Amino acid sequence: MGIKKFRPTTDSLRWTAISDFEEITKDKPEKSLLLPLRKSGGRNVYGRITIRKRGGGHKRMIRIIDFMRDKRDMPAKVMSIEYDPNRTARIALLQFADGEKRYMIAPIDLKVGDEVITSQKAEIKVGNTLPLSEIPPGIPIYNVELFKGSGGKIARSAGNSCVIMAKEGVWAHVKLPSGEVRLIKAECFATIGQVGNIEHEAISIGKAGRSRWMGIRPASRAVAKNPVDHPMGGGEGKSSGGRHPTTPWGKPTKGYKTRKRKHSDKYILKRRK
Repeated sequence: MGIKKFRPTTDSLRWTAISDFEEITKDKPEKSLLLPLRKSGGRNVYGRITIRKRGGGHKRMIRIIDFMRDKRDMPAKVMSIEYDPNRTARIALLQFADGEKRYMIAPIDLKVGDEVITSQKAEIKVGNTLPLSEIPPGIPIYNVELFKGSGGKIARSAGNSCVIMAKEGVWAHVKLPSGEVRLIKAECFATIGQVGNIEHEAISIGKAGRSRWMGIRPASRAVAKNPVDHPMGGGEGKSSGGRHPTTPWGKPTKGYKTRKRKHSDKYILKRRK
């Protein structure tokens, strides 16, 4: 895993920095684990744009990822480490003892030929999945369940991991990648390790064209628009419309509290800020 830079033979290459893909061991994905991905262009079922600045992009296929890791007490061998265009992390192709194949999020130091297992009493080894109650505090974990049987929801993107701070009865105090400390039932499952491809944060897109390949359309700044197009538009010189930052529809943004799920406040021991 590393970052590849280029000689600045063009303006865009001067700033481009991409992954060298050295850890990838297989070019073609497993056909039985693919689904077609339909593009929405940011439009809802009525054809109205509800998410702006989306459209185009390279054709992709969805890789079916096993976030549940619910095939218990059966070892699986890592067949390959592959690229997934739909996420920042790499994925590992597993083949179980009964011949079934599944994808999982690939952690750092997981290699082809390694064996992983999901079990109540699994060994504390990278790639193994077991309940929080059986994982010692201080060990990096990822793909953490919020509720038992719901599948991994937390720490799934490149370089992310959580840590168990303490255990108290049926609860585990888990520190999330954001710094938030949260109560999670100790019966919930998590996978040992840290998500791979940690150099992802050093990638530089380098040019507008690469954004278009990713399906990201151009976005103009609000203060550069006219007052008819945005509340922050217009004014003489560089002006921000004489008001606090807002969305195009006048809703406050940047620092404005948007949290609605107050019912989970009781599970949060320490906020991320």
